[in-house]
Amino acid sequence: MKEYTPENLEEIRDIIKSKDAEAARKAIADLHPADIAELYQNLDLDEAEFLYSLLDEETAADVLMELDEDDRLKLLENMPTEEIAKQIEHLDTDDAVDVIQQLDEEDRDEILSHIDDVEQAGDIIDLLKYDEDTAGGLMGTEMIVVNENMSMPECIKEMRAQAEEMDEIYYVYVVDNDYKLKGIFPLKKMITHPSVSKIKHVMETDPAVVKADTPIDEVALDFEKYDLVAMPVVDSIGRLLGRITVDDVMDQVREASERDYQLASGLSSDVDADDSIIAQTKARIPWLLIGIVAGILASIILGGFEDQLHAVTALALFIPIIGGTGGNVGVQASAIVVQGLANGSLDIGEFSRQMGKEMVIGLLNATILSAVIFVYNLITLPGDFAVTLSVACSLFTVVMFATILGTLVPLTLEKIKINPALATGPFIQIFNDIVGLIIYVYISKAFLQIFA
Repeated sequence: MKEYTPENLEEIRDIIKSKDAEAARKAIADLHPADIAELYQNLDLDEAEFLYSLLDEETAADVLMELDEDDRLKLLENMPTEEIAKQIEHLDTDDAVDVIQQLDEEDRDEILSHIDDVEQAGDIIDLLKYDEDTAGGLMGTEMIVVNENMSMPECIKEMRAQAEEMDEIYYVYVVDNDYKLKGIFPLKKMITHPSVSKIKHVMETDPAVVKADTPIDEVALDFEKYDLVAMPVVDSIGRLLGRITVDDVMDQVREASERDYQLASGLSSDVDADDSIIAQTKARIPWLLIGIVAGILASIILGGFEDQLHAVTALALFIPIIGGTGGNVGVQASAIVVQGLANGSLDIGEFSRQMGKEMVIGLLNATILSAVIFVYNLITLPGDFAVTLSVACSLFTVVMFATILGTLVPLTLEKIKINPALATGPFIQIFNDIVGLIIYVYISKAFLQIFA
């Protein structure tokens, strides 16, 4: 199988412009669906649609799943619902749900009505009922299921019949007569126990399972904890509903990481480097405007401190240190908390313990940093003890405040079901800058009056 490279992009474009369908088919005939999807990202929509129309239904379905959501939606919006339905029939139910969820309700119903496989359509309808951020919304229904009372020959026969409709087999799930999950049947057992009377005598009991309403981030932690490639999904009474595969989990983890990174970087929505100028501007401008407002507020605060700055100009030299240190401390504290919440090492129930721990860390940091700046100012500003004391005390207070804020905000956001990654971005930085400046102004005023 050959591989797509940027070097042959222009060659393919020339073929597309000439509308030579046969030559275009040959150019992409041996490409992997992922490579075709990468090729599409470098084509105009008209070029991509022409090339897409030349694919057979199975390849087109695979390519559809390899595209990112924005490119996929552009293609879907210009495709007849009958054509979308034909491609969905070649997808696993979990992938089919991902595609259909991007469309509006009217298109969803029309596509489902065109799917010939009634059982598949029914499974998709059932899966659409689950929240997309839960295990139910991520699971697929393609799996091999056998009854615990089957003999080995019966089991093998059933497995062969079900395997014909599947692309990949991860596990064989064993259920009872009520379809409750009882265990997993390792394929190795077929070789080592060929004459066993019933499957339940050799199956592995108590497999790792996840309930349908479990959040995706918890599912990802279970996959990491137990080193799984697939996990069964059950309802509240233990009946087998479907299975989640590791590739689905990794896709979700990657998307969540990208969202968190952008949120922490001050982007208000999900954007990519190839998005339009308008789209990227809309994503960037909100926090930049908030930063401008915060800067104006800071200038107003400093305006009320103008007389002191004129009288003791050395005070102005330490404004960047106060603001910058507070911002850094707050981001550090929030990053640790957000990371702990994400990887499961920190539980929201440990609110008090984490706050106490961060208070001790903040106290140590504040003491060290304020001591360093105090000694520095004693040496460089021997005649300005008021400034030396003001800067040191302000820095100590700001570091303590930033530590508390950086810990408290993400924990609170997690408790009220808002993405705590918001706390590692401009929110913490801007808030700490403003509060740090206020602390510095009032402490400095107090010490200047005392030592006047």
